[in-house]
Amino acid sequence: MSQSKPRNATMLHVDVVRVAHATPGMIRVTVGGPALAQFESQGFDQWFRLFLPLEGETNFALPKRIDLLGYVQYLAMPKATRPPMRNYTVRAFRAAELELDVDFVAHGDDGIASGWAARAQPGERLAILDQGIMFNPPADSNWLLLAADESGLPAIAGILRDLPRDSTGHAFLEVPSLDDVQETGAPAGVEVHWITREHGQRPGSAALAAVQALDFMPGTPYAFVVGEQSLPTSMRRWLVTEKGVPKSHVTFCGFWRVGSTAH
Repeated sequence: MSQSKPRNATMLHVDVVRVAHATPGMIRVTVGGPALAQFESQGFDQWFRLFLPLEGETNFALPKRIDLLGYVQYLAMPKATRPPMRNYTVRAFRAAELELDVDFVAHGDDGIASGWAARAQPGERLAILDQGIMFNPPADSNWLLLAADESGLPAIAGILRDLPRDSTGHAFLEVPSLDDVQETGAPAGVEVHWITREHGQRPGSAALAAVQALDFMPGTPYAFVVGEQSLPTSMRRWLVTEKGVPKSHVTFCGFWRVGSTAH
């Protein structure tokens, strides 16, 4: 499967339909509206740019695309009315209902997006811009190694749900509590390891330790690692230098950083 971007992605305006806790640590916001008829669902770890409402007046007259010119236009909007932009993953898309689920880690009010999700109400206006998928296993990879903390759980869960049913490998999902375990729909040949971290332990560190203790399967893996930035950067370095995994066989991305409110 090749890495894919949407063919005709444009800014879509949607409204909050409902808000619920998927688990104690994850808030699920469902958005909907006629604009989602234009949404090109690709499954897996499909991600998009999410434009959030401000507590006061929000200007959703956004550029149709966020290319270089569009981003300059976005930044030129008055900050007082410019909607904050964050990147999120499609947890589920239901074309028949024109509904899309977005999962937010319940950080409380520490982050812009998580703080909004904790207060979100049906009827609030949002905008989304589809960006495509990162999951891109090379044809010569023999098995999968997936790892994430809770911020990357929607991406890994989407990949597990949409993998070919004959896929093999391991998925490591680190969460604050076993109460945050979710159904993934993983193929029978992909073993899902749910890991909890101790209070005060850096997010991602427990998942990293668990992968480093793994008895690797024969052949060359394709690794997909996302989450707090220390997890993907540390795991990629270890996979390449200690396990000899080619750099081309590791997709990694830092979704957030400890101490930052940009989530």
